[in-house]
Amino acid sequence: MKIAVEGCMHGDLDNVYKTIADLERDENTKIDLLICCGDFQAVRNKKDLESLNVKPKYRQMNTFWKYYSGKEVAPVPTIFIGGNHEASNYLWELYYGGWAAPNIFFLGFAGVIKFGSIRIGGLSGIYNCRHYSLGHFERPPYNESDIRSIYHVREYDVHKLMQVKEPIDIFLSHDWPLGITDCGNWRELVKKKPSFEKEIQERTLGSKPAAKLLEKLKPSYWFSAHLHCKFSALVQHGEGGPMTKFLALDKCLPGRKFLQIIEIESDPGPFEICYDEEWLAITRTFNVAFPLTARPADLRSVQADTEGSRQWVRSKLNTRGNKPFEFTRTAPCHDPSQPVFNGSSAEHHRNPQTKALLKFLELPYLLDNSTARNEPSSYSPSVSKAGPYSINNEDIPIDDVDELEELTAADTEE
Repeated sequence: MKIAVEGCMHGDLDNVYKTIADLERDENTKIDLLICCGDFQAVRNKKDLESLNVKPKYRQMNTFWKYYSGKEVAPVPTIFIGGNHEASNYLWELYYGGWAAPNIFFLGFAGVIKFGSIRIGGLSGIYNCRHYSLGHFERPPYNESDIRSIYHVREYDVHKLMQVKEPIDIFLSHDWPLGITDCGNWRELVKKKPSFEKEIQERTLGSKPAAKLLEKLKPSYWFSAHLHCKFSALVQHGEGGPMTKFLALDKCLPGRKFLQIIEIESDPGPFEICYDEEWLAITRTFNVAFPLTARPADLRSVQADTEGSRQWVRSKLNTRGNKPFEFTRTAPCHDPSQPVFNGSSAEHHRNPQTKALLKFLELPYLLDNSTARNEPSSYSPSVSKAGPYSINNEDIPIDDVDELEELTAADTEE
């Protein structure tokens, strides 16, 4: 199986797909799957731009809307995770994962799926210790604070991924695992990115939860983006243990190293995106602890009968099949001929895919629960024993860099 791995998409689907088509033609080959490591920007219309954490002067529609509307169809199956510049209102609709557009699948805030016989997991967002132990308190439409925290990784989602026991072939994160530079040529990296040296020396460059997952899951491949450069590393898990090949890629710009083709052994096709039995069982087991406010998830309340849940899910999948529920549009499509958007606001819509999945798993729909609005987001986890991080702790390896500002500057330079 040949997989194209892309760094930060920044909504530039047209150019990425064109690059793949050119490569297929020049190399006389066929790409089976495209993976994107965040900042995908699934912006459907101008109203979605209000949920994108980018300064208004840098907000652009780009080209995802063409694929959402059906004007264009993704020429290769595409799987992506979220970064820190996303249409967060839309991704929240698909918290558990689902089709963002035909042939374009979002892994969810945390998720595992299968593509053919290949198992792919991912964690959306970036790490920020101020919000890590909090619950998912943000609801659209987002205020100026929530728009900058909605994409911060939460302990609840990481905990679910930590329950995965079966082997993972590929794992995706937007920011890099903490300490990954120790396993690659970091001296060469700082020649290109001198500002990284201090954080590397102080061991603050990267995500603590991602490092924890890397140690636990030991995937064959781990792909990241976020820092707008290419970097590779080889992680040895204990003496004589398995190896993880790590690769971070750049953003989609001319002359940048934003795309890499890998070939991975797999069973013969057909290659289709399918639900993962173990992950659905974990989702079903831990949904009872879904943290709907700023308070940390009460994971102690979970009766983790994952094997019983696994058998239940297997029976349901045997009856229904394991293909994800069908894509459905939930918001108006962008119309370039209309300078003013006349559609509904960026409020929450109950996505039929999400509703269908939760009904299938016999779980309640919680994503539009208004409880969070009644509790301030400044709740401090320091009064709880559920997490070691204080809301005022500034040990933040990589804060919310305005990548789009950098992107625009790069465009000007080039």
